[in-house]
Amino acid sequence: MNFTKAVSKGVMTAALGLSLMSGGTFAYFSDTVQTNNTFAAGTLDLAVNPNAVININNLKPGDEIYREFTLENNGTLEINRVLLDTKYTVEDWKGDNSDDFAKHIKVTIMYNTSSATVPVVETTLFDLKEQKPDLTAIDEFVGNTQRPDGIPAGLKEKIFVLFQFVDNGEDQNQFQGDKLRVDWTFNAEQTPGTYYDDLDPENN
Repeated sequence: MNFTKAVSKGVMTAALGLSLMSGGTFAYFSDTVQTNNTFAAGTLDLAVNPNAVININNLKPGDEIYREFTLENNGTLEINRVLLDTKYTVEDWKGDNSDDFAKHIKVTIMYNTSSATVPVVETTLFDLKEQKPDLTAIDEFVGNTQRPDGIPAGLKEKIFVLFQFVDNGEDQNQFQGDKLRVDWTFNAEQTPGTYYDDLDPENN
């Protein structure tokens, strides 16, 4: 082999070696694994039965109206609380009202337990408009057990309501023929967020 061929072969060999060292392709062992993860959101589904709590005519001072309704949790998540939002309008038949008709309507809302009826709200309809009481908030003990607040998924709670057209012993003729329309909105809220530990067998 002459000198020129030997030098050329050496240069080509060196170039090939550098190519392999600086980023050429090579074979290696490999393996992959895939995990399947699911995040499914629960549902909040509050129902009121019946949906019309009260509808009555010909009220007079001293009358009391008692009604029952049920709050039902038809969702998959526990309801932490149910806030009552009250709106009302007064139709002044003769246009002579000097006072708000709602100030003369007393509202008592009671939460029914297995052995007792516990008042949750006791106020006038006028004042209730500025409040947002939690209808499921019970802090009293029934027997040896404290009733939890909220409504667990799939369960229901019975609520009692007493409306009273208060007879204040004074002239209330201005309210004759008037109509009081009340809209109640029940706002269900979820419980606080939960921390799911990696070692929890129910969530793995």
